[in-house]
Amino acid sequence: MTRRSWMTSIAASVLLAWTLAAPAQTWPDRPIKLVVTFPAGGGADFVGRALAPKLTEALGQPVVVDNRGGANGAIGNEAVAKSAPDGYTLLLGAAGALTIAPHLYAKQAVDTFRDFIPVSLVGSSPFVLAVNPSVPAKTVAELTALAKANPGKLNCGSSGTGGAPHLACELYKSVTGAQIVHVPYKGLAPAITDLLGGNVQVLFADIGLIAPHVKAGTLRALAVTGTQRTPALPEVPTMIEAGVPGYTAGTWYGVLAPAGTPPAIVKRLNTDIAKALASPDLRAQFADQAVVAAGGTPEEFAALIRADYDKWGKVIKDANIKAE
Repeated sequence: MTRRSWMTSIAASVLLAWTLAAPAQTWPDRPIKLVVTFPAGGGADFVGRALAPKLTEALGQPVVVDNRGGANGAIGNEAVAKSAPDGYTLLLGAAGALTIAPHLYAKQAVDTFRDFIPVSLVGSSPFVLAVNPSVPAKTVAELTALAKANPGKLNCGSSGTGGAPHLACELYKSVTGAQIVHVPYKGLAPAITDLLGGNVQVLFADIGLIAPHVKAGTLRALAVTGTQRTPALPEVPTMIEAGVPGYTAGTWYGVLAPAGTPPAIVKRLNTDIAKALASPDLRAQFADQAVVAAGGTPEEFAALIRADYDKWGKVIKDANIKAE
């Protein structure tokens, strides 16, 4: 390399570094959009709207929730992926759209690993394994034994083929050998209605949706699918405690930025999200909805995304699950 070309290369590197650093030094100087990939009223929307005011306080600029529902999160994902990587459009991503959908749909406009930079895990929401009271099983072990002794006689409802509740059921079946028939619904609400009516006998669903029925005695909770018990149902063991080694399932929510976002902006966001998640009032809001406040580094969040992507990909392949 000649001296002239070497100097030109250095100059180009300096210019690139300045170009990336300059926006980060003044950021943010206008409102920030937090895209939630599901309609208002769901779990992702709740997490986004609980987090946004805290980030507004920390960043000194309004953080506005923008609901971009549709196509199981794909529409919102694409909108963020195609946005300028300047820190003004962020994704409140959900596990299903980032780690499950890519295995179900051959044509994806967005690549989870190419198009996003993980910023921070925000919260996780495990499921509860619930049964209709008519099922003569008081524990997970008893349910497994019942399903094995009566193959194909028990039905497991879900929010739809390929959804997180469906995969939670398939994972349970694969690790225990329980022979249960999957029955998909268009959402958890009708699945819960049929569980209450006894038309299906088993369901993995959000704790916040099931807990009131458990407390009323109209459903029986056998286990929760997180790594810890939930304050909403403190007497209910985890699946691991109930004798299913290594079993965890559920969903999570986290903030991601478009690929190419300056590292200084990612670091600032990660720091401010951590402060928000440490606030007692936000943690209380999350607890009311059985969401566990998370946090952690971008690298830890990236590792979780990869691990879940691989985990659910195997479940989908082994169960031969096809998109509806």
